[in-house]
Amino acid sequence: MSTALFSLEGRTALVTGAGRGIGRSLAVGLAEAGADLILLGRRASQEPTARQIEQAGRTVKIVDLDLADPERVRQAGECLAERERVDILVNNAGVIDRREARAIGHGDWDGVVAVNLSSLFFLTQQLAGPMIDRGGGKVINVASLLSFQGGLRVASYTATKHAVAGLTRALANEWTTHGVQVNAIAPGYIVTDNTRPLREDPLRAEDITSRIPAGRWGEPADLVGAAVFLASSASDYVSGHVLVVDGGWTAR
Repeated sequence: MSTALFSLEGRTALVTGAGRGIGRSLAVGLAEAGADLILLGRRASQEPTARQIEQAGRTVKIVDLDLADPERVRQAGECLAERERVDILVNNAGVIDRREARAIGHGDWDGVVAVNLSSLFFLTQQLAGPMIDRGGGKVINVASLLSFQGGLRVASYTATKHAVAGLTRALANEWTTHGVQVNAIAPGYIVTDNTRPLREDPLRAEDITSRIPAGRWGEPADLVGAAVFLASSASDYVSGHVLVVDGGWTAR
């Protein structure tokens, strides 16, 4: 099999939340596969990622934007669709609120939904339009194990990640006929800032690690292969799929 099947040469990928963790690894991984990058996220957070992309020999542009405001995200997506050709959209940005459900206020709930679901939808809506018109494109959403499970003390996050999985399938049903594949990656327990509270709790950390057949937590780099596959021509007949990358967790 030719490695050209997985090449992203000549394509531009936009990655949200690429300042750290999973987003940074995905952005750099796509660059190493040949893509040029647009990074969209918090102000002053993405420069280190941009430098890594430039070191990989690819071009990179930074868009500073707070994804907590879905209307501003929609407007930014509309502008980007007019002036940039985005072939691959990776919706990675997300926030998590760890507390008991009865302690979640209206504003707390809306804040998680705004970033994890509403902004994801409106950015995708705007950038997918030109993909449909061109007859090709890739949308990759970052879901979660909590797209399938309930979790503990993460009600708003779980609700949004279930929604991301459903939205992935709904958009695939509409857009695959136009040559736009919409898929998602569901990471398992990955070493990131979001999972630090779990890793710093000896009982939770041991309980989780003991259930992972791979015997370890994942690293952000463990997700790059899945992203390159879903971004490349190798996945042209894959759409509406949520690809779990979890070291075997869900198989237990």
